[in-house]
Amino acid sequence: MTNIEAVIFDWAGTVVDFGSLAPTSIFVQAFKAQYHFDLSLDEARQPMGLGKWDHIRALGNLPSVDQRWQQQFGHSMTDQEVDALYEAFMPLQKAKVADHAGLIPGASEIIQHLTQQGIKIGSCSGYPREVMDILIAAAAELGYQPDHVVATDDYPQGGRPHATMALANALALGVTSVGRCVKVDDAVPGIAEGLTAGMWTVALTDTGNEMGLTEEAYQQTPEAELAKRRQTITEKFQAAGAHYCVKSIADLPPVLAKINKRIDRGERP
Repeated sequence: MTNIEAVIFDWAGTVVDFGSLAPTSIFVQAFKAQYHFDLSLDEARQPMGLGKWDHIRALGNLPSVDQRWQQQFGHSMTDQEVDALYEAFMPLQKAKVADHAGLIPGASEIIQHLTQQGIKIGSCSGYPREVMDILIAAAAELGYQPDHVVATDDYPQGGRPHATMALANALALGVTSVGRCVKVDDAVPGIAEGLTAGMWTVALTDTGNEMGLTEEAYQQTPEAELAKRRQTITEKFQAAGAHYCVKSIADLPPVLAKINKRIDRGERP
């Protein structure tokens, strides 16, 4: 018997797209295509987890970006310019998202393990619905079909760190309590989403946006360097309130066992 009724996963960097590469590279391309503006990958990653319009707005507010934007255009980024960047971003993202639908190692086995235990699989993303529909189809061909999917624009106030997407999953999956749900994510806004929804939260340090490495680069990086970066990432997630931090989705079972025991003792997130 399990006390956990549902696990709600993020997509890129959590279950698919090792390193969360699809959205970051497209932001860089969109800025270059629309405004001939050079955005770095490190800058593109900083607001990851937000809805994509909000992500672009947050990029414009970064001090380094704002300074260069003012130098190039004579003013800070306007909402109209955010709209234009979003319009440039969308077709690029739709064209490329399926290329990054590959499952992160261990994901398929963990999903199967949870399903066999009767745990429902929810999911949500910072991607809008028109991008998610492409990613859902591509992931299904590779064997990943969660019980429910919520996109960032499915509901008003749906974007992270609001709890809307996590709570919409809980309602659709028919759970008896949000305290029996676990939110798994690779970005701080996604952890905030789970906490705001009253769920247990597990942050992934190695496979997503914070580490930001392709699977090949990750495998080639010395463990000492990974450990150093992992410690910094863990401290960031702990400061954000994550209940647990693990390297990847493959490392979930021991943490879920701990959460089960805590629920048994009457603890709540």
